[in-house]
Amino acid sequence: MKKLKKLFVPCSQSRQLKELGFDEPCFGIFIDGNFNLIFTDRQVSDKVISAPTFSQAFKFIREKYNLIGLVEGGYDNGKNIFTYVIWEGFKDIITDDYFETPEEAELNCLNELIKMLKENGK
Repeated sequence: MKKLKKLFVPCSQSRQLKELGFDEPCFGIFIDGNFNLIFTDRQVSDKVISAPTFSQAFKFIREKYNLIGLVEGGYDNGKNIFTYVIWEGFKDIITDDYFETPEEAELNCLNELIKMLKENGK
């Protein structure tokens, strides 16, 4: 189950996505902060938060808010590195941060997208 859990957005970000309007079917939920695999077709209550996959979260933000976040990989000094780019219309935001895994870059990209939406009052 630990490997499966990595496919889902963590509880804190899932809660923030709910606040931004995410309310779609999911195969994961958080009950009082604890992850469970179970199908839910909507947000149930404040104590039960739908846990979207990263793919669902990025799709939701892309479709509802027209922000696109992408993880990119590269190679530096003999090792793989990862970063992310965010596109907002014709403007792109490129981070100077580099991460050791694509999962780290993905989570940081999602955090930045959520932060941008909150700062813009979405």
